[in-house]
Amino acid sequence: MFIRKNFTRLNIIKTLAALTASIVLASAAYIFWLPDVAPLKKKNPAVTAYMLIKERQAAAAGKKLGRNLVWTGWDDISENLKHAVLVAEDDTFYRHKGVEWESMRRALKTDWKTRTLAKGGSTITQQVAKNLYLSPSKNPLRKIKEILIAKRLERALGKRRIFEIYLNIAEWGKGIYGAQAASQAYFGKNASELSPEEAAALAAVLPSPRRYSPTKGTKFMERRKNQIVGRMRASGYLPDEAEEADLDETLETITASTDTITMPQDPANTVLRNDPSVIDRSTAATETSPL
Repeated sequence: MFIRKNFTRLNIIKTLAALTASIVLASAAYIFWLPDVAPLKKKNPAVTAYMLIKERQAAAAGKKLGRNLVWTGWDDISENLKHAVLVAEDDTFYRHKGVEWESMRRALKTDWKTRTLAKGGSTITQQVAKNLYLSPSKNPLRKIKEILIAKRLERALGKRRIFEIYLNIAEWGKGIYGAQAASQAYFGKNASELSPEEAAALAAVLPSPRRYSPTKGTKFMERRKNQIVGRMRASGYLPDEAEEADLDETLETITASTDTITMPQDPANTVLRNDPSVIDRSTAATETSPL
């Protein structure tokens, strides 16, 4: 009887050890198998993992989710939007190498305090990695893989190409992807024609495009938009003497000028590249969701 019990215990230990080893190997294989990003130097992605996930989720619910994406080259995207997005999403984009470790540290600290995984501290490069190849889940293994892909993107593509891809695949509402589709949907114009006010409105809803709309004048959105415009001014991008009529057009006026859909999105606090008084993404408004 004693020998049989020991034999059974030994078998259990062996089984658990084998299971643990399998999990470790599977996790390592998942993390360290990385996609080849080199083709992205010249080839524009037609679809992303994020788009396919959202379309599958819609299909499972018996709905059809369209995909509105019009690829637009770097030179055909408003400088106003580029600057507004940097202010709103990644103020250190041109200084980091794919990962902003201090933002991630603060995000982890916030998550630990709140016992949640709400804060990501992701850079624009990390968001590109996640949207192109991964899921929006909060799985820690997924986060590690996102970091590794981001580092690979930085080495292979460079900042300008990464930012161009981001501006073309970012979600700006249900089925609306990229600056051109968003500009047409919300403002009835091309991405190259966006005013500072319109650019700030689009940037303000990142990264929660399904919750907030660039053309719905909630107090939160108005405050967020004005904050971005203020930081664009503080950076020297917008002159202090700029006409109020150009920069302080209300969201109601924008809405009245176009018949557009209402899409939600939520601001993740970020700020100007060289502005030391930046708002930390890790302490951004709690109503954010994961690109």
